Amino acid sequence: MNRTHPLRRRGATLVIGALLALASQAAAAAAGAVTADSAPAARVMEKLGRGVVAVRATEQSVFVSWRLLGLDAANLGFDVYRSAHGAAPVKLNGAPLMGGTNFTDTTADLAVPNTYTVRRAGTPAIEPGASFTLAANHAIEPIVRVPLAALPGAGWRTKYVWVGDLDGDGEYDFVLDRIAPFTEGNDDYAIAPQKLEAYKRDGTRLWQIDLGPGSLKTYNISPGPATLSMGMYDGVTVYDLDGDGKAEVILKVADGVTFGDGSTFTDPNPSQQYVAVLNGLTGMPLATRPFPTDFAAAGPLGTQLGIGYPDGIHPSIYFWGRNRNPDKSFNDVFAAWSWHGGSTVAQNWVLPMPAGDARQASHQMRVIDVDGDGRDEMATGNFMVNSDGTLRYILPGVVHGDRFFIGKFDTTSSGMQGYGVQQNNPSGLLEYYYDATNGTIGWTHGIADGVLRDVGRGLVGDVDPRYPGFEVWSFSGLFNGPTDTLTEPDTNLRPYPTHSIWWDGDVLTEGLNDYKIEKWNPLAPTRTNATPRLLTMSSAAYGSPKLWDHNPMFFGDILGDWRTEVVLVNPTYTELVIFTTDIPTDTRLYTMAHNPAYRNHMTIKGYMQSGLPDYYLGAGMSAPPRPNIRYAGSGAIQAEDAALSGSAVVAANRDGYRGPGFVDIPAAGGTARFTHVDGGDGGIRLVKIRYANGAPLPRIGVLEVNGKPWPIAFPPSGGANTWATLPVPVALAAGRNNTLTLRATAGALASIDEVLVP
Repeated sequence: MNRTHPLRRRGATLVIGALLALASQAAAAAAGAVTADSAPAARVMEKLGRGVVAVRATEQSVFVSWRLLGLDAANLGFDVYRSAHGAAPVKLNGAPLMGGTNFTDTTADLAVPNTYTVRRAGTPAIEPGASFTLAANHAIEPIVRVPLAALPGAGWRTKYVWVGDLDGDGEYDFVLDRIAPFTEGNDDYAIAPQKLEAYKRDGTRLWQIDLGPGSLKTYNISPGPATLSMGMYDGVTVYDLDGDGKAEVILKVADGVTFGDGSTFTDPNPSQQYVAVLNGLTGMPLATRPFPTDFAAAGPLGTQLGIGYPDGIHPSIYFWGRNRNPDKSFNDVFAAWSWHGGSTVAQNWVLPMPAGDARQASHQMRVIDVDGDGRDEMATGNFMVNSDGTLRYILPGVVHGDRFFIGKFDTTSSGMQGYGVQQNNPSGLLEYYYDATNGTIGWTHGIADGVLRDVGRGLVGDVDPRYPGFEVWSFSGLFNGPTDTLTEPDTNLRPYPTHSIWWDGDVLTEGLNDYKIEKWNPLAPTRTNATPRLLTMSSAAYGSPKLWDHNPMFFGDILGDWRTEVVLVNPTYTELVIFTTDIPTDTRLYTMAHNPAYRNHMTIKGYMQSGLPDYYLGAGMSAPPRPNIRYAGSGAIQAEDAALSGSAVVAANRDGYRGPGFVDIPAAGGTARFTHVDGGDGGIRLVKIRYANGAPLPRIGVLEVNGKPWPIAFPPSGGANTWATLPVPVALAAGRNNTLTLRATAGALASIDEVLVP
């Protein structure tokens, strides 16, 4: 049945027009009380769904888990419903669930399919990602399985999985590599070009990309121009760059790459490399940019890609390219690029580092805001780069090492802390603890006997609640980081330093060691090969899932509550095997995917290392602060994010604006067009426009809502540096395809700082 949307009826049109007029009058009356405000702008992040997941925990019970989102109210309660075999949903809890975002159902008939739905307490509305169906007679396992297409041929494998919301439903989908067998007796070359594939979370394959002849060279030190996933290099990341709610795929490409839409990328120079931004749903290229030409004479650049926010608001591509000279020394080049739609990938900064530079890289980069200004720095090895590409510091006495970590390691120190290990440091340095904000070394451990040592592993995490803050360790003993105190006197007793995750019900760190999830017991210490085990992921009971060289394909918080998922594959590489906890907890934390530091790290591979949030997570922790984020398409949208035309320009010559600037529209015909505005379920929203008008009379213009023009007047705000807020009721369609356009029609319009969409 076709029905006219109520907001399109003539009566509603008249109501909206009257409300617009009243809003302008109200703003005029209140403008004198509004003062300048320099609050920092919020970081644009994914609008995630609830991520509900249900697994069969025992013969008689189902464990259900869901996300607390980053901007959810602290006192938000939840209700859990179950529909058995399509029957009417039945509420399972009595009072609203106010603690940990999980629930154990012990009354289900598990011989039939059961759909679990989580709702905000007392509301009938069902949010995106709020339902999950557990199949009838499901196996007892803490696993979600995602089917994959058959491999391209015998002997093919998968090393990495990337996650992102490709279809805009608020839940994570998957991108993965397909790596051909190596030629017989020579691991430096493959028998066929590599592939890259994308899947929806239900296993529907969206596309496949052929990486072409440039991916045949698989030498892990100097891979081919289009080769992915060799050694410390990845060449792929996934993220929503333009804020439309759908993630793009960012990919290293060269001549001969065939994209998901069937088009082929060509360049007369087969060694010329590009970064390509692809439509995540189709695999179609949207924009490309050549790699930096620094050190091109030394051959193609092995590549790491990740995501960070150099301006504190918008996501950018963080790039690290590396190649080797004939004398086996390395050149490095780092860059940050932005793409907000269109055919251009813009460069924010580039930093070339020739061989012999005092800055020595590790095998992974970390992108994190270390000084609290909202803008992300980039670190690797012994140095850190500011958000604008300038050098922040070099750690004194530190050289290359395989592992390092940056995060909040204790509750008393300001800024961020770091820990790393060393490879063949001439001074005998083995491991070090430092202030990651300013580069000051806190303590070091070493052996000055003239013997070079490669400390290949190190790790951080709170594994001993008797000592405040994180423990840090490699092979010299288990130390409390903030105090440099051995927590276990016998240095032969310690967990193995592989990866830190959160799995069980407390806030202490668990270990992800090869195929084992382990739990250190400080009261009954053991050697590394005898650490108590919580789960054996390679068990035949789970179908003997596979790792790649002791590492999973991905690990991070992608389903359910704040704890970690671990992604493996089945023996035939035709199924993702996603381990997700089935252990109840009362700990209530917002999803790690809405924590800026943790989410950045989810986009980076390299030598896989543990992601950490930017707050202290361990024994004695306080409730983490609410993240300064907004969801794509809603919240306070910066005016400088709009598409500008005519006389409209970005300016920064006033006081009190938020973000990097504001928009001036000084003459008739200038426009600021906001796209991908999220209308939710549709209906009237009270949009608030933050503006300044230093003139004595209102500034007149037009607000177009999805092409429909409405007159708008910005009353005097009390001065050019005094910002007021104009509330405007607008009718938005459901979804994220709404457009708001501000247009000057009778001379200058007010200066526009941001548009707040509730």
